[in-house]
Amino acid sequence: MSVFPFSAIVGQREMKLALMVAAVDARIGGVMIFGDRGTGKSTAARALAGTLPPIRAVEGCRYNCEPENAGTCPDACSSKRVRKIAVPFVDLPLGSTEDRVLGTLDLEKALAAGEKHFEPGLLAKAHRGFLYIDEINLLEDHVVDLLLDVAASGENLVERDGLSVRHKARFVLIGSGNPEEGELRPQLLDRFGLSVEVRTPDSIDDRVEIMRRCDAQERDAVKFAAKWKSEDAKVLRNIELAKKALPKVKTSAKIMRSTATLCQMVGADGLRGELTLMRAARALAALEGAGSVTMDHLRTLAPLALRHRLRRDVLDETGSTVRIEMALEELPG
Repeated sequence: MSVFPFSAIVGQREMKLALMVAAVDARIGGVMIFGDRGTGKSTAARALAGTLPPIRAVEGCRYNCEPENAGTCPDACSSKRVRKIAVPFVDLPLGSTEDRVLGTLDLEKALAAGEKHFEPGLLAKAHRGFLYIDEINLLEDHVVDLLLDVAASGENLVERDGLSVRHKARFVLIGSGNPEEGELRPQLLDRFGLSVEVRTPDSIDDRVEIMRRCDAQERDAVKFAAKWKSEDAKVLRNIELAKKALPKVKTSAKIMRSTATLCQMVGADGLRGELTLMRAARALAALEGAGSVTMDHLRTLAPLALRHRLRRDVLDETGSTVRIEMALEELPG
């Protein structure tokens, strides 16, 4: 299956920015994309994963172990050979069981040989890559709880049937859904780092351009990918440089105070809002080649980091994004 080039996606600037920021710093906590059906939610996530360069992994390891960390997973990782693999992109289907997600005892080997053998789940396959959940608002709540816990800790611990297995599971969690088909619980939505709202394009020109590009990709995917190869290469280089620069990006005391003040003004629950906004603004500064976080970075990412953390006021019909923008206008300094 050919992947649509990331740079060829028309519009949806906010969604593409959120995905790039999350790719720079996985600690941000993933991206939740809410919007109309057929607006390129899964296409954008898959395209970004396809843009990233192959990663080095121990040959034969079922957990995508880095060569430098060989032997830190349940497998022996005895192979000295290193192979390059595509950045993992794992789809988590609706109806997935807890065993399918976390991993479970391999019953076939247990019955045939009497051995307790662990069969890795989807979380192991997604390690060092992306885990994508379409229609996450329709997923069983307890499965979403498990996913968010692992995404936050970076480790998966399975204890059942006499087995105790722990392995790394660091991935960028991306969820998407249509609010008309059911809402995600606020306490779960809060665990996502960034929230994006996408809409069907209003511009006729944009809609026509989308048709043209989709038609060109369907007619000759190789030629279409080649046309956008240089643009995707720029995106890739930008992300790579940002990852290297991230530890050096400075966040002043003034910016931190502005971040905390903004979160207090809009009534964001808990402290995840401050931490996420700070990390996301730092990642954006790295993407732009800036040495320190500025107020412009905060203004750009505040709606993405905070809109899903605000309490609803039944007497106030103002949307979350508008409330955040109004608070930014009133923010001291």
